[in-house]
Amino acid sequence: MNTKGVERADVSEEDSSKFKFDLGSKITDLKAARQLASEITSKGASLYDLLGKEVELREARTESIARPLEINEAEKVMKIAIDCVLEQVQKTKDMLNNVALDEANLEAKIEKRKLELERSQKRLQTLQSVRPAFMDEYEKIEEQLQKQYSSYLEKFRNLTYMEQLLDDHRRTEQEMFEVRQLRNARKDCISCWF
Repeated sequence: MNTKGVERADVSEEDSSKFKFDLGSKITDLKAARQLASEITSKGASLYDLLGKEVELREARTESIARPLEINEAEKVMKIAIDCVLEQVQKTKDMLNNVALDEANLEAKIEKRKLELERSQKRLQTLQSVRPAFMDEYEKIEEQLQKQYSSYLEKFRNLTYMEQLLDDHRRTEQEMFEVRQLRNARKDCISCWF
């Protein structure tokens, strides 16, 4: 690189930028490779442990294979398993039947409520459309009552006003009476002195 000099200087800058870019992509590859290496190591360790147990497991396996298969025991286990499955199936069927019965009961109740609602709405409509026999008399009495109430309010206001005027008049008369007595008392006092 030193021998070529200036001509290579421009090219070396381009190469260094390519090297930096390639280095960034290589770092992600390096991380992935490290992770895979750690996974391989852990898998290898677990495989080693399992192979260490193989001797014990091989003996148990050969014993189980060599032992004659007892058909009666197998039948018992199978019957127990079949009975358990049949029992679960029966429980599921019972639950489904109960759900169907509950659904039918709920539908019947809903239908019954709908009929009651329709009857109530019809009754309400008939009651709203029919005018009671006493309604005319009620309206006349209500109108008279309204007039009487208006008259009562007017009379009550007038009475209250008149009572207020009377109180004011009495108060002014009382004040005038007190003023006259005070004057008379002064005159008496003045005449006493002479």
